[in-house]
Amino acid sequence: MVMPNNYPDQGELVEFEIEEEPKWITVKLKDGSVIQIKMEIVAIMRNGNDMNSGLPIYMVQATNIIRLTKVPKDLMSKKKIEDQKGQTMYR
Repeated sequence: MVMPNNYPDQGELVEFEIEEEPKWITVKLKDGSVIQIKMEIVAIMRNGNDMNSGLPIYMVQATNIIRLTKVPKDLMSKKKIEDQKGQTMYR
């Protein structure tokens, strides 16, 4: 059974500390853009043991952080778009 926050109700949250700062992965796209990506761990839960090996089972909740570091000028646009509240935004 899964609880509302998407964690199994029989698991146990495990405290953790990051031993090494996550590294940024730099990706150069074919269109000339460069993006950087890194993973940030949000929570870790121990959820029983594997029935075959007896090893603990861990579930990791993580999110990816993406930043754009280079964009070719020909890909930039200043056209107006309207957000869901009817306000104008520029991109």
